[in-house]
Amino acid sequence: MTLLIHMLACAFGLGSWVAVNGLWVELPLIVNTLPEGWDLPSYLTVIIQLANLGPLLVTLMYKLWPGCLKERIVIYSILSIGILSCILLALFWDKTTTVAGASHSTAFFIITFFLSLVDCTSSVTFLPFMMQLPAKYITTYFIGEGLSGFIPGIVALGQSVGIAKCVNSSQTAGNQTGVDTWSLHTEYLPPNFSTEVFFFLLAAMMCISLAAFVALNRLSRTFTLSSENLVPDTVASVSSGLENPGAGTDGEGVKCQGEGATQSKLLLAGPKHSMYQLAFIYFMVVWVNGATNGVLPSVQTYSCKPYGNLAYHLSAALASVANPVACTIAMFFKNRSLVFLGVLTALGTGFGSYNMAMAAMSPCPLLQGSVVGEMIIVLSWLFFTGTLSYVKVMVGVILRDQSHSALVWCGAAAQIGSLVGSVTMFPLVNIYQLFKSGNFCSTKCPL
Repeated sequence: MTLLIHMLACAFGLGSWVAVNGLWVELPLIVNTLPEGWDLPSYLTVIIQLANLGPLLVTLMYKLWPGCLKERIVIYSILSIGILSCILLALFWDKTTTVAGASHSTAFFIITFFLSLVDCTSSVTFLPFMMQLPAKYITTYFIGEGLSGFIPGIVALGQSVGIAKCVNSSQTAGNQTGVDTWSLHTEYLPPNFSTEVFFFLLAAMMCISLAAFVALNRLSRTFTLSSENLVPDTVASVSSGLENPGAGTDGEGVKCQGEGATQSKLLLAGPKHSMYQLAFIYFMVVWVNGATNGVLPSVQTYSCKPYGNLAYHLSAALASVANPVACTIAMFFKNRSLVFLGVLTALGTGFGSYNMAMAAMSPCPLLQGSVVGEMIIVLSWLFFTGTLSYVKVMVGVILRDQSHSALVWCGAAAQIGSLVGSVTMFPLVNIYQLFKSGNFCSTKCPL
């Protein structure tokens, strides 16, 4: 029975962020079809921010009408919406409509909003439910949350998303007989399986999560619910839910912070920090979340696509894998030194700065067309995501041991950083068009 509950807890956690993570790793294929093209990630970062309306409403319910919110009903609802949204996404993701004289992916954006709403709301509903089970199953639940980012990344790698080749084609010039013009254009090789199949796989994983929840819901009734542990656990989980999941990419590190909810007695026993230290910690929270949830994801296409679709594909998939891996490392190797975390933040910012610089130089970044350039950009995105994910988890651990209110402010600071980052980048990308797109094959760059 114990093994069965562990498996169910893991499967339940799988449905927490699998939809949004799946969207981010599938972007290298989607951007080649939808009319927004390279601007698509900047739209997604804003949509995910809007979807935080879900956890905000749940948080208000917890605060204003404690005990009135039924987590079971909410979980049934959001998992059902998630399954339906994944199916609709598989059927209508490439359908466009004309808005203000331009073609837009209206269906894709609307469905993505509901998927983001499901995943954001899971942060403040799944954990309170899991607290009704013995503490030993919480760790297994977090393993499932890590797999919600790991599995889509591995599946995308197996899909070989959007591998491209350059094809030389000719076209007769005007009315001049026998005069042909030759040009290179990009031709994308078909993936091992289509985008529709990928989205149906996401729907299947959501179905697995729902089935696991149905079984856990029945089993949880056999365990005694301790009201003494429920109150602080619920508060800690709600505060962690204020954190934005983002491109795909960082929700896992935040939810690892929620593991501390099972150790609420440590909240008052942890070390205290001075006002200056707390100011530095909250600065790191705002900075790191702004970078990982808003600024850099908005320009990932401009940073990676000039190196080819393979580089973009590997950057998106491996970054999605790096997030849960960093979270797992932070669970076993905890370094609370503010100096160390400051250095790690600076290091991650350095990788992010390189990524931003390459995006600003698009469509002709450094070392374009070379294997070395492709390797550097992929590794830079990998280390950027990994280092800052570790920082987010450890900052959450530090503030968890500070006080309940410190953890609440941590969630608020994370949300502020994510919001400012995404809202700042959207006009720069879509209105002022500071970043330029190009064609991998036909763009001429100076040597």
